Formats: sequence, structure tokens, C-alpha cells
Amino acid sequence: MTTSDPSSSYFTANPPPSALARHTPLAREFINHHVEASPSRKLVLITSGGTTVPLENQTVRFIDNFSAGTRGATSAEYFLREGYAVIFMHRQYSLLPFSRHYSHSTNCFLDFMDEGFPAEDTGNSKAKGPVVVKEEYQEQMRAVLREYQAAKRDRMLLLLPFTTITEYLYELKTLADLMKPLGSRAVFYLAAAVSDFFIPRDRMEEHKIQSSDITGSGKGKQLRIDLDPVPKFLSPLVNNWAPSGSLIVSFKLETDPNLLVSKAEQALEKYGHNLVIGNLLTTRKWEVVFISREEEAKVRWIRVPKSRRSKSFSGVEQLVGQAEGKKDETEVDLNGGKATEGMEIESLIVPELVAMHNAMIHKGQPEEP
Repeated sequence: MTTSDPSSSYFTANPPPSALARHTPLAREFINHHVEASPSRKLVLITSGGTTVPLENQTVRFIDNFSAGTRGATSAEYFLREGYAVIFMHRQYSLLPFSRHYSHSTNCFLDFMDEGFPAEDTGNSKAKGPVVVKEEYQEQMRAVLREYQAAKRDRMLLLLPFTTITEYLYELKTLADLMKPLGSRAVFYLAAAVSDFFIPRDRMEEHKIQSSDITGSGKGKQLRIDLDPVPKFLSPLVNNWAPSGSLIVSFKLETDPNLLVSKAEQALEKYGHNLVIGNLLTTRKWEVVFISREEEAKVRWIRVPKSRRSKSFSGVEQLVGQAEGKKDETEVDLNGGKATEGMEIESLIVPELVAMHNAMIHKGQPEEP
């Protein structure tokens, strides 16, 4: 770590998490395997889910955010399809690639299963038939299972969990350093919702905060928490931690359509990485904006066609296009009014990033004699 690293004081004041000693050799072996396996193998580090901010050293209470890790888990599957090895650094118990199709379903996972009794034993509670997937889910689950088994067989996916903001930052810095042999073949896809504030360790309570200890005021008892800003890690990642020539992608989530593009542009200018993918809370499943320093078109919108948009409980489709300053265009129905299968916006994001990454690698290669 160089002296110009603004996050150095954070690492000095907060000791490394115990899990780091287990994760480091796993990550080193995974990365080295792919470096040696193919000179053209590309690897992406995906961060996913939210970080917690503990209120006590022996943590009972903590501050969290709403992120379930949908963007990261979904994107991991599309990167694997593009031939990338994937380190999936995820919030513990958040969505995972492949199992995401069932783990957060509105149905209980057991609703997909049944017992395959022999015909003569149907309904016999003592019969021991095989546990099977119900007929109506066979094809979908077979496709997911085959992709998952291929990723395991070919050693293309490594899962590393984190929980707190300190665990996240230590893991990110360590993994970035281990990825240096990859050079321009490395991608950082920073989809995790990282906490902006934390409580320094020397100000944190050791034990559970007792309600009897909360101070009183004219408005009754109140718990007041004094938070410090988490050091911005993008600058040291770009300038010190990441391999030279790697593609670094961050995300910017906003709720105000009038701020989205300008805030994403400011982030790109401030941190000097390659791409900011901006999205609104209410339209994030249907549209994103690429703010890039690698393309001629510095601002570019990517949208799922209207006819392919899945329903979203948290989405407001009327807001699609507002951050761009125009209404979403009406599409001609080419399907005769029939329902079409929903499209995940990550299926559009990832191929665009792969094309950008390939162009960067090609640009950095020496000219043919």
C-alpha cells in the first residue's frame, strides 16, 4: 500500500477479519489456476449484496441496506456464459448464481419437489420413493442445473462471502492484489451496495447497547449514533490495488431522475475508472445508463424492450426514460398480443461490457510487425 492511499488509516485502525486468512489461499489458487490454464482466460471479480455497519464489537445490532444481490448474482451467470472465470464476492446469505432462481422464489423451494412413488405405492406415507422435481419445473431446473454443474466442473466460479464493511474492504484489496498477474484480462464489476458511513472501532461499544443506557431528552429516550464516512476505495483501487489495464466498473443508484446522469458523470471524473453504470431505484430492472471514458458515445442508455419486461413489485414503468429527458417510446407489438418471456437487463449489460473489455485488451496489445 502506498502512502498516497487515502484508505490506509482505515486499515490501520481496523484489524483484518478472521475469514481473510481462509479466503486468501482459495482465491490465490483459483486465480493462478486460470492464469496458467489459458493465456487468454479473462476473470471478473463481482461484488454483490450490501455491507453491514456494526453498532457493537460483539455485534447484535447493525445498520443494513435493502440490497439482495440480484444484479450481481444474475450478472455472474451471464459472465460465465461469456467464458469468464468469476470470483463472486457476496454478502453472506444474499442471492447466489444459479440458486437465485429458487432461493428467493415466492414459492417455498419444497414446492418445486415431489416424491416419485411407484404406482402401487402412491399415497403410502411409509413408501420410500425418490425425491424428484415436479414435471412442470423439469426443463427450467435442468437448464440451470447443467450450467451450475459445468461451472463447478470447469472450476469457473469461486464464492467468497462477507458481511461487514470492514470485511468487504479487506477482501477487495486482497483480491485486487492477487489479480495482478491477469493484467488487462481482469474486470472489477462493483455491484455491491457499499455502506457510506461507519462507526470507528475505538468509538464502538464492546457489548450490546442496553435500552437502559439510552439517554433521555425532551422527546423521550433516543439512541444517537455518531458515524464517520467510509473512505472512498475507488481511487486506491484504480491507482494502487488493481492490475494495470484492468476494466473497472462501478454502479450509481439514485432515486431522483434529474440527478442520475450528472452524479454518474461526477463519479467517473472523480475516480478515473472506466465505466459507471447508473440506474434509478424504480427502473433498475428495465434500464441503465453507461457513462464511459472508453467509448465515443460517453452517455448511452440500455433498455429492455417493453414487450420483454418482467413485472417488478418495486418498479414504476412510467418513469422509464425520465432520467434521459424523454418518454419511453411505444413499441410495435410483433407478437400478436401474446405474452413473451421476460428478459433480464443483465443479459444486455454483460455482452456490452465484454465487447468493451475486448476492445480495451486489443487496444493495449502491441502492433503486428
